[in-house]
Amino acid sequence: MPIEFMYDKNGLTAAISGEIDHHAAAEMRIMTDGELERAMPRTLTFDMRGVTFMDSSGVGLILGRARTMKRWGGRIRITAPSGRVEKMLKLSGLAPLIVKSGKEGEKNA
Repeated sequence: MPIEFMYDKNGLTAAISGEIDHHAAAEMRIMTDGELERAMPRTLTFDMRGVTFMDSSGVGLILGRARTMKRWGGRIRITAPSGRVEKMLKLSGLAPLIVKSGKEGEKNA
């Protein structure tokens, strides 16, 4: 499965692996929205350590979930993006959502 969900005291973590292209992003959107509707967590963390490729569809996936979380008064975080994925996130204006190791409580949206 390209996305695995885990719950803990910090909310919901969506661990993504593989490529996030148009097809994969559509599937991940459906799965993530279902988990969000079911659990309504205060924090959604995208763990991107397993992502090998991401295009603008991945950016759209994150932006859409960020809007949902903001409507609910929650926040979204991104952890462990590869160098290429981090560059894409920065170019897209999503850099403030990236949480560096050891600074988990500092950045949120």
